[in-house]
Amino acid sequence: MRICLLTEGSYPYVVGGVSSWCQMLIQGLPQHEFFIYSIGAESKDRGAFKYKFPPNLKGIQEEFLDEILNQRSQDMLENILTAEEREAIYDLVMGGRPLDIHKLASIFRERRRFASSLDIFMSSDFFDIIQRVYMEKYSYLPFTDFFWTIRSMLLPLLYLLQQDLPKADVYHSVATGYCGVIGAMAAEIYHKPFIITEHGIYSREREVEIIKSDWAQGDFKSVWIQYFYNLAKLSYKTADRVYTLFEHNAEIEQDLGCAPHKIGIVPNGVHMERFAGIGELQPHEGPLTIGAVVRVVPIKDIVTLLRAFFLFQEEFPDARLVIMGGYGEDKEYYDLCQQTVSMLGINHVEFAGSVNVAEYLPKMDFLMLSSISEGQPLAILEGFAAHRPFVATDVGCCRELIYGDSQDDLGTAGAVVAPMDFEAMAREMIRLGKDFKLRRQMGNIGYERTRRGYTYELFIERYREIYQMYVQEA
Repeated sequence: MRICLLTEGSYPYVVGGVSSWCQMLIQGLPQHEFFIYSIGAESKDRGAFKYKFPPNLKGIQEEFLDEILNQRSQDMLENILTAEEREAIYDLVMGGRPLDIHKLASIFRERRRFASSLDIFMSSDFFDIIQRVYMEKYSYLPFTDFFWTIRSMLLPLLYLLQQDLPKADVYHSVATGYCGVIGAMAAEIYHKPFIITEHGIYSREREVEIIKSDWAQGDFKSVWIQYFYNLAKLSYKTADRVYTLFEHNAEIEQDLGCAPHKIGIVPNGVHMERFAGIGELQPHEGPLTIGAVVRVVPIKDIVTLLRAFFLFQEEFPDARLVIMGGYGEDKEYYDLCQQTVSMLGINHVEFAGSVNVAEYLPKMDFLMLSSISEGQPLAILEGFAAHRPFVATDVGCCRELIYGDSQDDLGTAGAVVAPMDFEAMAREMIRLGKDFKLRRQMGNIGYERTRRGYTYELFIERYREIYQMYVQEA
């Protein structure tokens, strides 16, 4: 069976997180062929793959949003959409009503009508639609700014909807954003099943980014936020099944409009054997070493970790912090982290880059995760597999991993603090730093929790069963 895995801003250009999940899924199911449909931001990344592809990955289609800049359009076009098609685009912009993927397909898949997605934007129909939405919902905003905001918002989606879509037996998206809509469109065109595995809640993550952004100003932030929630609703409505990683995410998906009967829970899993040579924590002479397996990007909030470590060093001045993860993805943020180290005068901080974590984890006394958004972090599961406790922020599944779910009575495997609260983070770091027996106990609990419910074998077996439902149909 041929499975088209749709990714966005992740596999195969980024190491860790969703990308690691994709690689493990493909490797673990060699009986199926996989094809990657990847959406990236900049075409300079074309072919810059960070993974060695397994033999059953048969191809990759790369689409980059900056290629929109190369498009050209005709002059203003008149009356190019039917009344029904105008209503479909109105619903896409306005929100509030369920979107119809069939209507969108009829607009964007008839190549004879539009040479470029810009043709739609250069039409009197589009102007009339935007004017109608503006008058009904956004008349308090400057119209010119509103028009160009909507144009900027829709152009990437309309561009992607007009690109060639690969044929497959099942379409499987890793998010509900652009790749979710493209998966829905491909499934509609080829009459095939469409499933989603949502790691974090995509629309919530975009909301956090937009609120913190400088490129969206004032009330225009709410326009962008509503747009990404609209995309999520379309993805949920069209999908046959929606899988998530833990119970709380499933509840959020229901609140956002996903039908409860569609939702299933499949946790991530780790290769326990990779860490089999790492035993429980042992006492040692010398300074404590704190680790963080994390990419150096804003959503991981390394700055908060550095501020917490600064306070930690007031109690443990010789302690070391090792950040294990790539730092080339966002040079501006990496420079900010280095400036923070210098400004605070923090000693013994190492940015190790992408490393073999199985070789580094035995050197760590405990581990950190300071993210402002997560799904179910593989970094925590890998740390647990190495008997290391965690101090993590209360995002995604971190609370459930560290304290256990409603069916788990093993105990506590670390501590959870509010995102961006570096003082609370430092207090928990100091508590663990002062108590070796507590660290070892927590590390052992984390190991046992992972062994029971978060192994690679359990993860692969569940997806083997999911795909098997579609094998006969294929």
